[in-house]
Amino acid sequence: MLNKLIKTALCTTLLASSISVFAGDLTVSQSITVNASPETTWKMIGDFNHLDVWHPVVVKSELTSGDSQTLGSIRVLTLGNGAQITEKLVVNDNANKTYSYAITESPLPVDDYVGTITVTAAEAGKSIVTWSSTFNAKDATDEESKASTLGIYDAGLNNLGKHFN
Repeated sequence: MLNKLIKTALCTTLLASSISVFAGDLTVSQSITVNASPETTWKMIGDFNHLDVWHPVVVKSELTSGDSQTLGSIRVLTLGNGAQITEKLVVNDNANKTYSYAITESPLPVDDYVGTITVTAAEAGKSIVTWSSTFNAKDATDEESKASTLGIYDAGLNNLGKHFN
């Protein structure tokens, strides 16, 4: 048992270290409380390849490598305007209802982007969905990059709110 705990702690530390290498200097976070249990909410948003199911701007999500649960898996998101974003799964923790991903190619005004989606329990059987990220601005000011990222989060989270409320 002790060996398992040591291995788990070591893996967690190494994973956190590897993510911080990619993380940028800017941070944004948005949350919404939805009228669904964490389990139900996670069924909707916890699959790495289901962003097109709940985000209104994403019209297609396609795995090009791996599967929706395996670290290192790659998804390509196609937006309504035809733009594409390539992302890599870097953390997947279904037990704690969270995953993190890094953008590897994108027309968005961000570099070194690592995003995290987490579902936690709220009062009265509800859930809090939090979407956060760290990144650096690319071809834009810090404020423009933050505003663009928050706009994406708002669209997705507001759509979740409509679905569950």
